[in-house]
Amino acid sequence: MTPTAVDTAPVLAGVPDVLRPAVELYLDVHRYPELSGAEERTAGRLADRLGASGYRVTTGVGGHGVVGLLRNGPGPVVLLRTELDALPVRERTGLPYASDVVAPGGDGQPVPVMHACGHDMHLACAAGAAALLSRSAGHWSGTVMVVGQPAEETLTGARAMLDDGLYTRFAPPDVVLAQHTVPLPAGMVAHAAGPVLAGSAMLQVIVHGRGGHAGAPHLTVDPVVTAAAIVLRLQTVVARETSPADQVVITVGSLHAGTRGNVVPDHATLDISVRAFTQESLDRATGAVRRVVRAECAASDCPAEPVISTVSRSHPTQADHGTAAAVLRAHERAFGPQRVAVWPPSLATEDFPLYGPAGASLHGVEGIRTAYWMLGSVGPKQWAEAPGDSAAAKLAALPPNHAPEFRPDPRLTVPAGITALTSAALAHLDPPGIPEGR
Repeated sequence: MTPTAVDTAPVLAGVPDVLRPAVELYLDVHRYPELSGAEERTAGRLADRLGASGYRVTTGVGGHGVVGLLRNGPGPVVLLRTELDALPVRERTGLPYASDVVAPGGDGQPVPVMHACGHDMHLACAAGAAALLSRSAGHWSGTVMVVGQPAEETLTGARAMLDDGLYTRFAPPDVVLAQHTVPLPAGMVAHAAGPVLAGSAMLQVIVHGRGGHAGAPHLTVDPVVTAAAIVLRLQTVVARETSPADQVVITVGSLHAGTRGNVVPDHATLDISVRAFTQESLDRATGAVRRVVRAECAASDCPAEPVISTVSRSHPTQADHGTAAAVLRAHERAFGPQRVAVWPPSLATEDFPLYGPAGASLHGVEGIRTAYWMLGSVGPKQWAEAPGDSAAAKLAALPPNHAPEFRPDPRLTVPAGITALTSAALAHLDPPGIPEGR
Protein backbone atom coordinates (compact mmCIF):
# COMPACT_ATOMS: atom_id res chain seq x y z
CA MET A 1 0.00 0.00 0.00
CA THR A 2 1.48 3.37 -1.03
CA PRO A 3 1.48 6.31 1.40
CA THR A 4 -1.34 7.94 -0.58
CA ALA A 5 -3.54 4.85 -0.77
CA VAL A 6 -6.75 4.41 1.18
CA ASP A 7 -6.50 1.97 4.08
CA THR A 8 -9.14 -0.56 3.02
CA ALA A 9 -9.06 -2.81 6.10
CA PRO A 10 -11.28 -0.71 8.37
CA VAL A 11 -13.72 -0.10 5.51
CA LEU A 12 -14.07 -3.76 4.52
CA ALA A 13 -14.51 -4.71 8.18
CA GLY A 14 -17.97 -3.16 7.82
CA VAL A 15 -19.20 -5.61 5.17
CA PRO A 16 -21.27 -7.62 7.71
CA ASP A 17 -23.12 -4.43 8.66
CA VAL A 18 -24.49 -3.91 5.12
CA LEU A 19 -24.94 -7.56 4.20
CA ARG A 20 -28.52 -8.23 5.32
CA PRO A 21 -30.12 -5.31 3.41
CA ALA A 22 -28.15 -6.24 0.29
CA VAL A 23 -29.26 -9.89 0.41
CA GLU A 24 -32.86 -8.81 1.02
CA LEU A 25 -32.65 -6.55 -2.03
CA TYR A 26 -31.27 -9.41 -4.11
CA LEU A 27 -34.06 -11.81 -3.10
CA ASP A 28 -36.72 -9.18 -3.79
CA VAL A 29 -35.40 -8.15 -7.21
CA HIS A 30 -34.87 -11.77 -8.21
CA ARG A 31 -38.47 -12.60 -7.38
CA TYR A 32 -39.84 -9.62 -9.33
CA PRO A 33 -37.70 -9.22 -12.48
CA GLU A 34 -38.46 -6.75 -15.26
CA LEU A 35 -37.58 -6.84 -18.96
CA SER A 36 -35.31 -4.35 -20.73
CA GLY A 37 -36.93 -0.93 -20.87
CA ALA A 38 -39.56 -1.83 -18.25
CA GLU A 39 -37.41 -1.72 -15.10
CA GLU A 40 -39.54 0.79 -13.18
CA ARG A 41 -39.91 -1.20 -9.96
CA THR A 42 -36.29 -2.35 -9.96
CA ALA A 43 -35.06 1.21 -10.51
CA GLY A 44 -37.23 2.39 -7.63
CA ARG A 45 -35.82 -0.24 -5.27
CA LEU A 46 -32.23 0.79 -6.11
CA ALA A 47 -33.08 4.49 -5.83
CA ASP A 48 -34.59 3.92 -2.38
CA ARG A 49 -31.48 2.09 -1.15
CA LEU A 50 -29.11 4.74 -2.49
CA GLY A 51 -31.20 7.51 -0.96
CA ALA A 52 -31.19 5.75 2.40
CA SER A 53 -27.38 5.61 2.18
CA GLY A 54 -27.11 9.37 1.75
CA TYR A 55 -26.70 9.58 -2.02
CA ARG A 56 -28.30 12.35 -4.06
CA VAL A 57 -30.48 10.28 -6.39
CA THR A 58 -31.88 11.05 -9.83
CA THR A 59 -34.19 8.64 -11.62
CA GLY A 60 -35.50 8.46 -15.18
CA VAL A 61 -32.10 8.92 -16.84
CA GLY A 62 -32.13 7.37 -20.31
CA GLY A 63 -35.33 5.49 -19.52
CA HIS A 64 -35.43 3.93 -16.06
CA GLY A 65 -31.77 4.69 -15.33
CA VAL A 66 -30.75 5.63 -11.78
CA VAL A 67 -27.83 7.87 -10.78
CA GLY A 68 -26.68 8.22 -7.18
CA LEU A 69 -23.97 10.74 -6.23
CA LEU A 70 -22.04 10.87 -2.97
CA ARG A 71 -19.64 13.82 -2.89
CA ASN A 72 -17.09 13.43 -0.10
CA GLY A 73 -14.49 16.12 -0.57
CA PRO A 74 -11.94 16.64 -3.33
CA GLY A 75 -10.62 13.75 -5.34
CA PRO A 76 -11.41 11.38 -8.21
CA VAL A 77 -14.91 10.52 -9.41
CA VAL A 78 -15.39 6.73 -9.36
CA LEU A 79 -18.45 5.30 -11.15
CA LEU A 80 -19.85 1.93 -10.10
CA ARG A 81 -22.17 0.56 -12.76
CA THR A 82 -24.86 -2.09 -12.35
CA GLU A 83 -27.67 -3.27 -14.62
CA LEU A 84 -31.40 -3.41 -13.90
CA ASP A 85 -32.97 -5.64 -16.56
CA ALA A 86 -33.85 -9.33 -16.74
CA LEU A 87 -34.43 -11.79 -19.60
CA PRO A 88 -37.43 -13.47 -21.28
CA VAL A 89 -36.56 -16.84 -19.71
CA ARG A 90 -38.74 -19.20 -17.66
CA GLU A 91 -36.99 -19.92 -14.37
CA ARG A 92 -36.32 -23.57 -13.50
CA THR A 93 -34.17 -23.23 -10.38
CA GLY A 94 -36.75 -24.46 -7.88
CA LEU A 95 -35.67 -21.75 -5.44
CA PRO A 96 -38.19 -20.53 -2.87
CA TYR A 97 -37.71 -16.99 -4.24
CA ALA A 98 -37.89 -18.01 -7.92
CA SER A 99 -39.62 -15.70 -10.36
CA ASP A 100 -43.06 -16.56 -11.70
CA VAL A 101 -43.41 -13.18 -13.41
CA VAL A 102 -44.99 -13.04 -16.87
CA ALA A 103 -44.81 -9.73 -18.76
CA PRO A 104 -45.48 -8.41 -22.28
CA GLY A 105 -42.58 -9.15 -24.60
CA GLY A 106 -41.36 -7.11 -27.53
CA ASP A 107 -44.27 -8.24 -29.71
CA GLY A 108 -46.79 -7.63 -26.95
CA GLN A 109 -47.26 -11.33 -26.25
CA PRO A 110 -46.75 -12.49 -22.64
CA VAL A 111 -43.37 -14.05 -21.84
CA PRO A 112 -41.87 -15.44 -18.61
CA VAL A 113 -39.21 -13.23 -17.04
CA MET A 114 -36.13 -14.26 -15.04
CA HIS A 115 -32.89 -12.73 -13.81
CA ALA A 116 -30.92 -15.39 -15.67
CA CYS A 117 -27.80 -13.27 -16.12
CA GLY A 118 -27.15 -12.10 -12.57
CA HIS A 119 -28.09 -8.43 -12.94
CA ASP A 120 -30.05 -8.69 -9.69
CA MET A 121 -26.87 -9.82 -7.97
CA HIS A 122 -24.86 -6.98 -9.50
CA LEU A 123 -27.49 -4.54 -8.25
CA ALA A 124 -27.48 -5.91 -4.70
CA CYS A 125 -23.68 -5.80 -4.54
CA ALA A 126 -23.60 -2.23 -5.87
CA ALA A 127 -26.18 -1.15 -3.29
CA GLY A 128 -24.16 -2.84 -0.56
CA ALA A 129 -20.90 -1.24 -1.72
CA ALA A 130 -22.63 2.14 -1.91
CA ALA A 131 -23.85 1.79 1.68
CA LEU A 132 -20.42 0.64 2.90
CA LEU A 133 -18.63 3.56 1.21
CA SER A 134 -21.13 5.99 2.71
CA ARG A 135 -20.70 4.57 6.22
CA SER A 136 -16.92 4.80 5.92
CA ALA A 137 -16.70 8.28 4.38
CA GLY A 138 -14.08 9.29 6.94
CA HIS A 139 -11.58 6.91 5.32
CA TRP A 140 -11.60 8.29 1.76
CA SER A 141 -12.04 11.43 -0.31
CA GLY A 142 -13.61 11.95 -3.73
CA THR A 143 -16.98 11.23 -5.33
CA VAL A 144 -18.74 7.90 -5.71
CA MET A 145 -21.27 7.69 -8.53
CA VAL A 146 -23.55 4.64 -8.67
CA VAL A 147 -25.30 4.06 -12.00
CA GLY A 148 -28.20 1.64 -12.38
CA GLN A 149 -28.43 1.04 -16.12
CA PRO A 150 -31.56 -0.16 -17.90
CA ALA A 151 -31.67 -2.25 -21.08
CA GLU A 152 -28.24 -3.83 -21.04
CA GLU A 153 -29.57 -7.04 -22.57
CA THR A 154 -30.65 -5.10 -25.67
CA LEU A 155 -27.34 -3.19 -25.73
CA THR A 156 -29.22 0.13 -25.71
CA GLY A 157 -29.15 1.28 -22.09
CA ALA A 158 -25.64 2.73 -21.83
CA ARG A 159 -26.10 4.83 -24.95
CA ALA A 160 -29.51 6.02 -23.75
CA MET A 161 -28.09 7.19 -20.41
CA LEU A 162 -25.13 8.92 -22.08
CA ASP A 163 -27.46 10.56 -24.61
CA ASP A 164 -29.52 11.81 -21.67
CA GLY A 165 -26.52 13.65 -20.24
CA LEU A 166 -25.01 11.16 -17.81
CA TYR A 167 -21.61 12.87 -18.04
CA THR A 168 -22.90 16.45 -18.41
CA ARG A 169 -25.82 16.55 -15.96
CA PHE A 170 -23.75 14.69 -13.38
CA ALA A 171 -20.02 14.25 -12.80
CA PRO A 172 -17.80 12.97 -15.62
CA PRO A 173 -15.94 10.03 -14.05
CA ASP A 174 -12.24 9.36 -13.85
CA VAL A 175 -12.77 5.61 -13.48
CA VAL A 176 -15.70 3.31 -14.34
CA LEU A 177 -15.92 -0.09 -12.62
CA ALA A 178 -18.21 -3.08 -13.11
CA GLN A 179 -18.37 -6.80 -12.39
CA HIS A 180 -20.37 -9.73 -13.75
CA THR A 181 -21.45 -13.03 -12.22
CA VAL A 182 -20.18 -16.22 -13.83
CA PRO A 183 -20.38 -19.92 -12.85
CA LEU A 184 -17.13 -19.94 -10.88
CA PRO A 185 -17.10 -20.85 -7.18
CA ALA A 186 -18.72 -18.13 -5.09
CA GLY A 187 -16.24 -16.07 -3.10
CA MET A 188 -13.83 -15.81 -6.03
CA VAL A 189 -13.14 -13.10 -8.59
CA ALA A 190 -11.46 -13.51 -11.97
CA HIS A 191 -9.48 -11.10 -14.15
CA ALA A 192 -8.55 -11.24 -17.83
CA ALA A 193 -5.09 -10.41 -19.09
CA GLY A 194 -6.44 -8.98 -22.36
CA PRO A 195 -9.94 -8.63 -23.78
CA VAL A 196 -12.63 -9.54 -21.26
CA LEU A 197 -15.65 -9.76 -23.59
CA ALA A 198 -16.22 -9.63 -27.34
CA GLY A 199 -17.70 -6.92 -29.49
CA SER A 200 -20.81 -7.81 -31.45
CA ALA A 201 -23.09 -6.87 -34.31
CA MET A 202 -26.71 -8.04 -34.42
CA LEU A 203 -28.17 -8.07 -37.93
CA GLN A 204 -31.68 -8.73 -39.15
CA VAL A 205 -32.02 -9.93 -42.72
CA ILE A 206 -35.23 -10.07 -44.76
CA VAL A 207 -35.01 -12.28 -47.85
CA HIS A 208 -37.66 -11.51 -50.47
CA GLY A 209 -39.11 -14.36 -52.48
CA ARG A 210 -42.20 -14.91 -54.57
CA GLY A 211 -44.86 -16.90 -52.79
CA GLY A 212 -47.15 -19.51 -54.24
CA HIS A 213 -48.44 -23.07 -54.08
CA ALA A 214 -46.21 -25.79 -52.68
CA GLY A 215 -47.32 -27.99 -55.61
CA ALA A 216 -45.97 -25.51 -58.16
CA PRO A 217 -42.56 -24.51 -56.81
CA HIS A 218 -41.34 -23.63 -60.31
CA LEU A 219 -43.68 -20.65 -60.26
CA THR A 220 -42.21 -19.32 -57.02
CA VAL A 221 -38.91 -18.06 -55.65
CA ASP A 222 -38.66 -19.90 -52.36
CA PRO A 223 -37.10 -17.67 -49.68
CA VAL A 224 -36.82 -20.65 -47.32
CA VAL A 225 -34.33 -22.33 -49.65
CA THR A 226 -32.42 -19.07 -50.00
CA ALA A 227 -32.36 -18.59 -46.22
CA ALA A 228 -31.13 -22.15 -45.75
CA ALA A 229 -28.34 -21.53 -48.25
CA ILE A 230 -27.38 -18.37 -46.36
CA VAL A 231 -27.21 -20.27 -43.06
CA LEU A 232 -24.92 -22.91 -44.54
CA ARG A 233 -22.75 -20.50 -46.48
CA LEU A 234 -22.20 -18.30 -43.43
CA GLN A 235 -20.37 -21.18 -41.76
CA THR A 236 -17.51 -20.69 -44.22
CA VAL A 237 -16.89 -17.11 -43.09
CA VAL A 238 -15.32 -18.51 -39.90
CA ALA A 239 -14.12 -21.85 -41.26
CA ARG A 240 -12.49 -20.56 -44.46
CA GLU A 241 -12.15 -16.76 -44.23
CA THR A 242 -10.96 -16.31 -40.66
CA SER A 243 -7.52 -17.14 -39.30
CA PRO A 244 -7.56 -19.96 -36.72
CA ALA A 245 -5.77 -17.51 -34.40
CA ASP A 246 -8.62 -15.01 -34.67
CA GLN A 247 -11.70 -15.86 -32.59
CA VAL A 248 -14.89 -15.03 -34.49
CA VAL A 249 -18.36 -16.50 -34.02
CA ILE A 250 -21.32 -16.14 -36.40
CA THR A 251 -24.67 -17.47 -35.23
CA VAL A 252 -28.03 -17.50 -36.97
CA GLY A 253 -30.17 -17.46 -33.85
CA SER A 254 -33.54 -17.11 -35.52
CA LEU A 255 -35.06 -18.02 -38.89
CA HIS A 256 -38.76 -17.38 -39.51
CA ALA A 257 -40.69 -18.02 -42.69
CA GLY A 258 -44.16 -19.07 -43.69
CA THR A 259 -47.22 -20.31 -41.84
CA ARG A 260 -48.19 -23.62 -43.52
CA GLY A 261 -46.46 -26.53 -45.21
CA ASN A 262 -48.42 -26.21 -48.47
CA VAL A 263 -47.65 -22.52 -49.03
CA VAL A 264 -44.37 -21.08 -50.29
CA PRO A 265 -43.96 -17.81 -48.35
CA ASP A 266 -42.94 -14.55 -49.90
CA HIS A 267 -40.22 -13.70 -47.40
CA ALA A 268 -37.95 -15.13 -44.71
CA THR A 269 -36.37 -13.32 -41.77
CA LEU A 270 -33.02 -14.21 -40.18
CA ASP A 271 -31.47 -12.78 -37.02
CA ILE A 272 -27.69 -13.06 -37.10
CA SER A 273 -25.10 -12.44 -34.39
CA VAL A 274 -21.45 -11.70 -35.20
CA ARG A 275 -18.86 -11.62 -32.39
CA ALA A 276 -15.12 -10.95 -32.28
CA PHE A 277 -12.45 -9.66 -29.93
CA THR A 278 -11.22 -6.81 -32.15
CA GLN A 279 -13.15 -4.13 -34.01
CA GLU A 280 -11.26 -4.97 -37.20
CA SER A 281 -12.31 -8.64 -37.08
CA LEU A 282 -15.86 -7.67 -36.24
CA ASP A 283 -16.09 -5.28 -39.20
CA ARG A 284 -14.55 -7.83 -41.57
CA ALA A 285 -16.91 -10.64 -40.52
CA THR A 286 -19.95 -8.37 -40.62
CA GLY A 287 -19.01 -7.31 -44.15
CA ALA A 288 -18.70 -10.96 -45.13
CA VAL A 289 -22.19 -11.69 -43.79
CA ARG A 290 -23.63 -8.88 -45.92
CA ARG A 291 -21.76 -10.18 -48.98
CA VAL A 292 -23.00 -13.76 -48.51
CA VAL A 293 -26.61 -12.65 -48.03
CA ARG A 294 -26.61 -10.55 -51.19
CA ALA A 295 -24.85 -13.24 -53.21
CA GLU A 296 -27.23 -16.03 -52.20
CA CYS A 297 -30.22 -13.82 -52.97
CA ALA A 298 -28.74 -13.08 -56.40
CA ALA A 299 -28.08 -16.80 -56.95
CA SER A 300 -31.75 -17.52 -56.17
CA ASP A 301 -32.92 -14.73 -58.49
CA CYS A 302 -34.89 -13.10 -55.67
CA PRO A 303 -37.30 -10.46 -56.97
CA ALA A 304 -35.91 -7.76 -54.67
CA GLU A 305 -32.67 -6.97 -52.85
CA PRO A 306 -32.48 -8.29 -49.29
CA VAL A 307 -33.02 -5.83 -46.45
CA ILE A 308 -30.08 -5.96 -44.02
CA SER A 309 -30.54 -3.95 -40.83
CA THR A 310 -28.13 -3.44 -37.94
CA VAL A 311 -30.17 -4.05 -34.79
CA SER A 312 -27.35 -3.36 -32.32
CA ARG A 313 -23.59 -3.09 -32.03
CA SER A 314 -21.20 -3.33 -29.12
CA HIS A 315 -17.49 -2.80 -28.70
CA PRO A 316 -15.04 -5.33 -27.26
CA THR A 317 -14.66 -4.93 -23.50
CA GLN A 318 -10.98 -4.16 -23.00
CA ALA A 319 -10.06 -2.74 -19.60
CA ASP A 320 -7.46 -0.03 -19.16
CA HIS A 321 -4.27 -1.89 -18.30
CA GLY A 322 -3.18 0.26 -15.35
CA THR A 323 -6.68 0.44 -13.88
CA ALA A 324 -7.24 -3.29 -14.22
CA ALA A 325 -3.85 -3.96 -12.60
CA ALA A 326 -4.76 -1.71 -9.66
CA VAL A 327 -8.07 -3.53 -9.19
CA LEU A 328 -6.33 -6.91 -9.41
CA ARG A 329 -3.89 -5.87 -6.66
CA ALA A 330 -6.77 -4.59 -4.53
CA HIS A 331 -8.60 -7.90 -4.94
CA GLU A 332 -5.53 -9.92 -4.08
CA ARG A 333 -5.22 -7.93 -0.84
CA ALA A 334 -8.94 -8.24 -0.06
CA PHE A 335 -9.45 -11.92 -0.96
CA GLY A 336 -5.97 -13.43 -0.97
CA PRO A 337 -4.26 -14.49 -4.23
CA GLN A 338 -5.75 -17.99 -4.05
CA ARG A 339 -9.26 -16.56 -4.59
CA VAL A 340 -8.30 -14.44 -7.61
CA ALA A 341 -8.41 -16.46 -10.82
CA VAL A 342 -7.47 -15.87 -14.46
CA TRP A 343 -10.42 -15.26 -16.77
CA PRO A 344 -10.16 -16.46 -20.39
CA PRO A 345 -11.75 -14.01 -22.85
CA SER A 346 -15.45 -14.67 -23.40
CA LEU A 347 -17.45 -14.13 -26.59
CA ALA A 348 -20.33 -12.78 -24.54
CA THR A 349 -20.82 -9.04 -25.09
CA GLU A 350 -21.73 -5.87 -23.19
CA ASP A 351 -22.48 -2.18 -23.78
CA PHE A 352 -20.18 -1.29 -20.85
CA PRO A 353 -17.32 -0.08 -23.14
CA LEU A 354 -19.40 2.97 -24.10
CA TYR A 355 -18.75 4.44 -20.64
CA GLY A 356 -15.04 4.61 -21.48
CA PRO A 357 -12.84 5.33 -24.49
CA ALA A 358 -15.03 3.35 -26.92
CA GLY A 359 -17.81 5.88 -26.33
CA ALA A 360 -15.68 9.04 -26.39
CA SER A 361 -17.32 10.29 -29.59
CA LEU A 362 -20.69 9.79 -27.91
CA HIS A 363 -20.08 11.38 -24.51
CA GLY A 364 -17.21 13.70 -25.42
CA VAL A 365 -15.04 12.88 -22.41
CA GLU A 366 -11.46 11.74 -22.98
CA GLY A 367 -9.24 9.83 -20.60
CA ILE A 368 -11.87 7.78 -18.77
CA ARG A 369 -10.36 4.54 -17.47
CA THR A 370 -12.34 1.33 -17.03
CA ALA A 371 -12.00 -2.04 -15.31
CA TYR A 372 -14.28 -5.07 -15.48
CA TRP A 373 -13.96 -8.40 -13.72
CA MET A 374 -15.90 -11.60 -13.12
CA LEU A 375 -17.57 -12.59 -9.86
CA GLY A 376 -17.94 -16.26 -8.90
CA SER A 377 -21.49 -17.23 -7.96
CA VAL A 378 -21.73 -21.03 -7.58
CA GLY A 379 -22.39 -22.29 -4.06
CA PRO A 380 -20.34 -25.17 -2.62
CA LYS A 381 -23.22 -27.67 -2.77
CA GLN A 382 -23.96 -26.94 -6.43
CA TRP A 383 -20.23 -27.08 -7.24
CA ALA A 384 -19.80 -30.43 -5.47
CA GLU A 385 -22.84 -31.91 -7.23
CA ALA A 386 -21.76 -30.78 -10.70
CA PRO A 387 -20.48 -33.76 -12.73
CA GLY A 388 -16.80 -33.97 -13.55
CA ASP A 389 -13.52 -34.64 -11.77
CA SER A 390 -11.83 -31.38 -12.77
CA ALA A 391 -12.68 -27.71 -12.50
CA ALA A 392 -12.93 -27.49 -16.30
CA ALA A 393 -15.41 -30.38 -16.42
CA LYS A 394 -17.56 -28.86 -13.67
CA LEU A 395 -17.55 -25.45 -15.34
CA ALA A 396 -18.73 -27.06 -18.57
CA ALA A 397 -21.58 -28.83 -16.74
CA LEU A 398 -22.84 -25.96 -14.58
CA PRO A 399 -25.76 -23.86 -15.86
CA PRO A 400 -24.30 -20.80 -17.62
CA ASN A 401 -25.62 -17.26 -17.65
CA HIS A 402 -28.97 -17.02 -19.54
CA ALA A 403 -29.86 -20.62 -18.63
CA PRO A 404 -33.19 -21.26 -16.83
CA GLU A 405 -31.26 -23.04 -14.04
CA PHE A 406 -28.73 -20.23 -13.41
CA ARG A 407 -28.76 -19.54 -9.65
CA PRO A 408 -26.10 -17.53 -7.82
CA ASP A 409 -25.61 -18.38 -4.16
CA PRO A 410 -26.44 -15.14 -2.31
CA ARG A 411 -24.84 -16.22 0.98
CA LEU A 412 -21.35 -16.15 -0.54
CA THR A 413 -21.74 -14.09 -3.70
CA VAL A 414 -23.21 -10.95 -2.11
CA PRO A 415 -20.41 -10.39 0.44
CA ALA A 416 -17.77 -11.18 -2.19
CA GLY A 417 -19.37 -8.78 -4.67
CA ILE A 418 -19.58 -5.99 -2.10
CA THR A 419 -15.95 -6.56 -1.14
CA ALA A 420 -14.83 -6.63 -4.78
CA LEU A 421 -16.61 -3.40 -5.74
CA THR A 422 -15.66 -1.54 -2.56
CA SER A 423 -11.98 -2.48 -2.67
CA ALA A 424 -11.81 -1.59 -6.38
CA ALA A 425 -13.39 1.81 -5.70
CA LEU A 426 -11.06 2.52 -2.79
CA ALA A 427 -8.07 1.72 -5.02
CA HIS A 428 -9.01 4.79 -7.09
CA LEU A 429 -10.29 7.18 -4.42
CA ASP A 430 -8.01 9.41 -2.34
CA PRO A 431 -7.39 9.06 1.38
CA PRO A 432 -8.71 11.95 3.46
CA GLY A 433 -6.54 15.04 3.62
CA ILE A 434 -4.92 14.72 0.17
CA PRO A 435 -4.81 18.18 -1.41
CA GLU A 436 -6.93 18.65 -4.53
CA GLY A 437 -4.96 18.35 -7.76
CA ARG A 438 -2.10 16.39 -6.20
